[in-house]
Formats: sequence, structure tokens, C-alpha cells
Amino acid sequence: MFDVVCVGQAVLDCITRGKEAEPYKPNVYRAETIRLHTGGDAVNEAMALSGMGFSTAAVCGVGKDIAGNILIDELSKAGVNSDYVRRVEMDTPIANLQVAEDGSRVSVNSQATKLPGYRISADELPCARIVSLASIFRPPLEDRAVLEELIRAAKAKNAVVCADTKLPLRGLIEIGEYASLLPFIDYLFPNEKEAAYYTRRNTYSEMAAAFRDMGIKNVVIKAGPEGCYVSGGEGEYSLPAVPVPNVVDTTGAGDNFVAGFISGILQNASLRDCADLGLRQAAKAIMHTGGGVL
Repeated sequence: MFDVVCVGQAVLDCITRGKEAEPYKPNVYRAETIRLHTGGDAVNEAMALSGMGFSTAAVCGVGKDIAGNILIDELSKAGVNSDYVRRVEMDTPIANLQVAEDGSRVSVNSQATKLPGYRISADELPCARIVSLASIFRPPLEDRAVLEELIRAAKAKNAVVCADTKLPLRGLIEIGEYASLLPFIDYLFPNEKEAAYYTRRNTYSEMAAAFRDMGIKNVVIKAGPEGCYVSGGEGEYSLPAVPVPNVVDTTGAGDNFVAGFISGILQNASLRDCADLGLRQAAKAIMHTGGGVL
């Protein structure tokens, strides 16, 4: 029995900081640093939670390549159980990230993020107090049948179900198509853009109400520098972000927020205290390069 099982993507991030605007010689640019970091929603959450002292496993797919080797090795070094990381015939996703001085970023991703050849089965889901679906509506959690299988399996094992969201990679997703599954989600963590997209509402209060009307028990909208908006059984309110003197890199901030929040659930904290722990972990994350903060 793990404390948390994190289901989603494993990505190797190649992060460039401080790239000069002009080449210093034809076709060659200088940068402050170019480094490899672990990344991907499931990996970021799992590594953060392991660093907090919780027993954690990652359920994701990687290729039989160098990037996959690195990710599995780094998960193990961080104390995350990698027995449920499956090697398949595909390219491990690698993200090319360019980070500006203010910590904002742009990324270049390949078709590998669609995880061709990898499909999660509920049989691969170990027992845990919490099952975190690190990014629903994105591979490997975009298929409704896969989500239903995983959520029902988690609930059959009496797990708390948490779900982060992403905007879809392809096509239009109507959240109403998932109506039968949503009441089984205990905590949902969209950011402000995702919440607006899926609910077609304008204010945080309206967005949260729309999600809760669908049966989701607790909704926490991540709002970046504005903090978060919480709506659940203990009330509805906004909490400000934790001030950070020097934002280095916002990569993985949302994943770390979820990890901090989950750490509160594991400690039986109040909804407000869980959100506060999430904000503190996100603040910790953005003071470092890369999303896999320990």
C-alpha cells in the first residue's frame, strides 16, 4: 500500500536558460545554461511527494531509449517506486524548454507526447491511499474508457481520487461526455485557462460551481501569481500566492501545487491548509530550474 500513486506522463526536459537574442557567430547562440531535468506531470508529483517523505509510485510509459533510462534511474534515486513504469516501443517524450529571465517559458514538443503504443490498464494500478491522475484529457489519460477503468479500480480499492487537468492536444473535448465519471473525483485541479475551457464560464466562482454541479466534490483552480480559488465542502474562497523574491522557472509549478495539496490530504489537514501547502510547494518549485523539485 503506497501513500500515493501518480499516473500520467514521464518527460525528459531539456531546459535552456538565458539564451541570447542574437547569435555570437553565424548560426550559433550562447545561453547561460542548458541542462537536462526530469519532467512530466506524474514524475513531478511523485518526486515532490517522495521528497516530503511519502511512499510514492509512478505509473507511466517510457521508451526503450536513453531518455527512458535516465527517467527511471532518477525516479529510483528520488525514492519513487518505478516498478510500474512500463518500457514500450516508442520515443520517450523530450521537451525542449526555453526559460526567460522572469521564469516564464516556451516549449517545443514532439509527437512523442501522444505516447503512441502506451495504454494504461487498471491491472497496473497498485493499492494506494491516493490515486493522482496527473493530467486527465491528455495522453495517457485522454481516453474515456481508460479513465473509467482507472477511476473505478481506484475507488474499488477505497482510494481518494485526485485529478489535474490539461487542455486537449487534439480535437474538442466536451466535459459532459465524462459526466458518469466526474462524481468519483474527490479533488480536481484545473488552472484558470483549463477551468474556463471546460466549463465555458467567466469567473472562478462560476467555474467551480459548474464543476461541482457535475458531481466533483472539491475544486481547486490554480491561478498562477494570483494563488488559487478553492470550492468544496469547507467553503469557497481565494488564497494568495506565496511571495517569491526571485522566480527562476515556472516549469512544473502546477504539478508541485498538486503534490503539496496531496501532502495535506495525507495528513488529514483542512481544505484551506491543503491549499496553503500546495501554494508553498509551488513557490518552492519556481525558485529552482525544472519541475522535479525534492
